[in-house]
Amino acid sequence: MIEVEHLSKNYGSTTAIADLSFKVEPGEIMGFLGPNGAGKTTTMRILSGYLPASAGTARIAGQDVHENLMAVRQKIGYLPETPPLYPEMTVEGYLYFVSRIKLVPAGDRSRQVTSAIQRTGLLEKRHVLIRKLSKGFKQRVGIAQAIVHDPPVIILDEPTVGLDPRQIIEVRNLIKSLAGQHTIILSTHILPEVSMTCDRVTIVNRGQVVATGSPDKLTGFAEGYELEVEGDSEAFAGIITSLENLPGVRSLELVEIANSANRRQLQIACEPETEPGKEIVSAIVTAGLGLYEMRRTRPSLEDVFLKLTTLDNQNHPAAESQEEGEGKTTEATQQPTVEETVSETLVETQSEIIPEETPGEIPPEITLNQTTQPETQEEIIPEETPGETQQPTNNQ
Repeated sequence: MIEVEHLSKNYGSTTAIADLSFKVEPGEIMGFLGPNGAGKTTTMRILSGYLPASAGTARIAGQDVHENLMAVRQKIGYLPETPPLYPEMTVEGYLYFVSRIKLVPAGDRSRQVTSAIQRTGLLEKRHVLIRKLSKGFKQRVGIAQAIVHDPPVIILDEPTVGLDPRQIIEVRNLIKSLAGQHTIILSTHILPEVSMTCDRVTIVNRGQVVATGSPDKLTGFAEGYELEVEGDSEAFAGIITSLENLPGVRSLELVEIANSANRRQLQIACEPETEPGKEIVSAIVTAGLGLYEMRRTRPSLEDVFLKLTTLDNQNHPAAESQEEGEGKTTEATQQPTVEETVSETLVETQSEIIPEETPGEIPPEITLNQTTQPETQEEIIPEETPGETQQPTNNQ
């Protein structure tokens, strides 16, 4: 449903995103994760047609975003980080206004506005002015305007930013209820939101994809063991060589334990879907080391995220993940030096055409409380300097 191939965006000499590629299947909720300045919002703006890409292609529902912009816009619902609301409109009036802008047929508007209100839990607020709503309800209105024309694809940019925990849970449940009927791409850096909501995760850092897969797959790449062992320096050197050659062991690290001359902690990372624990214990006993503790470790998505987006670990092995049965692998490459914060200057003029009402159609109550006045230019009369007398003009 969403296909992004080798997408890049440059602002002068600064690269916001570089060679970005990912895919979202129909009905999926994909979490688009990354730290601030990673290129998430830039990617969302390109997908929504708000920004042109410098290179690469983006297709939504089979349509190229660059070549068929208006057709693509009819197939997407977009919620930017700040919802585009008119505070002096009622909820229902605003959604009716948006449905007209999005060219919803006149005969379908009432049904689709009502459906959007019901799905976002706004029935009790439909006649309330938007400015009187809490931030959580305003976010619901923002999501309602994104789905009022029933698009197959919904793009949500930081939909829970600034909300309190209760509001986050409400919006999260709302997003989950939209899955299946819509394909959703959710841009955020709030990790619990992703692990509880998304079927699939793509992590970006400094404008490049560093990992992709389901939340379970990504956390599985950092599974391993932690052991506390005792021995001399020669024995430790030997065990490192032995363990590195064991099948299923991807990497290991020997960490000193404070106030202990002969004890060390072994941190072992394993390959996915492997269980080399028995072989690890056998190798330690054979090397003559004392084993005091051994436990299995499975990091959280937060641990994986921090590991992949830390500048000192750009080439971490967990950056390569392969979804089961997909046959496609995303590999991390060394990141170029890019400024964390990309200063985006957006200049775009968009003309919106509002179709005429069908004769006989009576729209629901629309409360604007504001009148559009034609712009007038006031004549500015300069003040006279004290003592200065204006000379009359003689018409001859």
